[in-house]
Amino acid sequence: MTIAIRQVCHPEAVRHFSAAELRRHFLIETLFVPGEVKLTYSHIDRLVVGGATPTTGAIRLESHRQIGSPNFLDRRELGVVNLGGAGRVQTDGESHHLDPRDALYVAMGTRDVRFESLDESSPAKFYLVSTPAHARFETVKIGLDRARRIDLGDAANGNVRTIFQMIHPEVCRSAQLVLGMTQLKPGSMWNTMPAHVHDRRSEVYVYFDMQPDTRVFHFMGEPDETKHLVVANEQAILSPGWSIHSGVGTSNYTFVWAMGGDNQDFTDMDMVPMDALR
Repeated sequence: MTIAIRQVCHPEAVRHFSAAELRRHFLIETLFVPGEVKLTYSHIDRLVVGGATPTTGAIRLESHRQIGSPNFLDRRELGVVNLGGAGRVQTDGESHHLDPRDALYVAMGTRDVRFESLDESSPAKFYLVSTPAHARFETVKIGLDRARRIDLGDAANGNVRTIFQMIHPEVCRSAQLVLGMTQLKPGSMWNTMPAHVHDRRSEVYVYFDMQPDTRVFHFMGEPDETKHLVVANEQAILSPGWSIHSGVGTSNYTFVWAMGGDNQDFTDMDMVPMDALR
C-alpha cells in the first residue's frame, strides 16, 4: 500500500498557482494500480482518497503512520464504490459482493478489510473515501436500487442528470461521510451550475465513464478568481470548502462525490450568482 500526503492550501496562495501547481495540489491523477491499494491523505478535513485494484488475489487495507492507529479504521469510516468489474470486500470475515456501481459503507472499528476481484481479466476497481469518525454504525451495502434517487436538469441547459444518494442520512447512517453518484444523460455535459460553495465541509469528486479522448473541465477556486483543471477518466479532484466545484465535459460522464465536515445536510450550500463568477 502507498499513501501520498497533500497539505492545505490557502485561497490567497491558490490565486497565483500555475496549471501545474493546481494539478499537483488538487488533482489525483492515478487512483487504480493493478494489485495495489493506492491512497492520498489530504489535510483538507483529513480525507483519505484512493483506489484498490485486486488482480491475482485479495489485497488488504493496511494502516499507516499518517493514520496513527494500529488498524486503518480504528477511528475512521470508509466508503467504497466499485468502478470496475465485479468484486468482493471482506470486512472482519464478512463477505460483500459488489457489482459495478455498488457502494459499501464500512463502519469505524472494522479491523480487517480485504478486496478481491471475481475475474482477473476484468478486475474490480474499488474507489475509496475515508473520513474520521466519532461513532460506530452498521456496515451496509448500497446498490443503486437502494439509493435515494433525484432526477434533475433539462436538455436546454445541457444538465439532465440523476443523483443517487448512497451514504446519506436517509439511506445509511454514518458519522460524517456523505457519498453519492451523479450520472449525466447522453447529450448533457454540465454539472452543478450555477455553482456553490459550502464552507462547513469539503468535497472530493472522481470522474469516470469517460472515453480516452474525452475530458472534463473542472472549475474550482474562489468565485471571483476561478481556476480550472482538465480531468481525464478515473481521476479525482480535492475541493476545499472555499472553492466552487463544477464541471463541463466534452461528452457525458459520471462522477462520485463525497463530503466530510461539520454536517450531513446535502442542501447546505452557499449559492454563487452567475454574475459573481469571475
